[in-house]
Amino acid sequence: MVALIVAYGIILACSDKKVITESPQNDEEETAESNVGEILDLRLKVKEIITVDYDTTRWVEIKDNEFFTLDIRYASQNNFMKQSIYDCPRCFLDIRTAEMLKDVSTEFKKYSYSIVLFDCYRPLPFQEKLWNLMPNATYVTPPSKGSMHNRGSAVDVSLLKTDGSSVDMGTHYDSFGRKAHYDYTELDSSIIANRQLLRSTMEKYGFRGIRTEWWHFSNQESPADLSDWLWPCD
Repeated sequence: MVALIVAYGIILACSDKKVITESPQNDEEETAESNVGEILDLRLKVKEIITVDYDTTRWVEIKDNEFFTLDIRYASQNNFMKQSIYDCPRCFLDIRTAEMLKDVSTEFKKYSYSIVLFDCYRPLPFQEKLWNLMPNATYVTPPSKGSMHNRGSAVDVSLLKTDGSSVDMGTHYDSFGRKAHYDYTELDSSIIANRQLLRSTMEKYGFRGIRTEWWHFSNQESPADLSDWLWPCD
């Protein structure tokens, strides 16, 4: 989708140059008119292909590819609540946070790792659902305050190996307890090293982690505004 949009912009830019002349003659005018018609036809055809159902000036959608795997837990029953919160599994981030995560993913490729995303933007109405089920500010930000997830400026992530298996981080996602704390040291040295690699690489590109969840990182340098936008589902 992004490639089509970019290609669309390039085509128009190049085509526009063809129709601009300082002193057009009759033949040149006919050619220009023909080119304009082709551009309009192209616009209609490309618009039929491209279907963007969100505000691209505010959001970037992350999809499955060689760098990212989506495992949006709150769109399934595979979470600490054992029930689905989201209507469908999609991952949106604000533009700057998405750019930062892209840089992180490129860095992890050097280690033959890819990123698995458990949670991204979380609309405020879903934050309220989460809080009603887990009213503990140590783990869930009160809706009245709003979290970095509600801004599209936070991600919950881990790492995958090339064979698709998980890099061992010591606990599963959304494990509430001391063992999931980043500063918990009663773990195998390889697990501690994995957590350190994840955090140091995320921080290298501007993210900040928290003490109680090894998987949570946010862009606190340039966070976006709180949002209650609900992404559409098929």
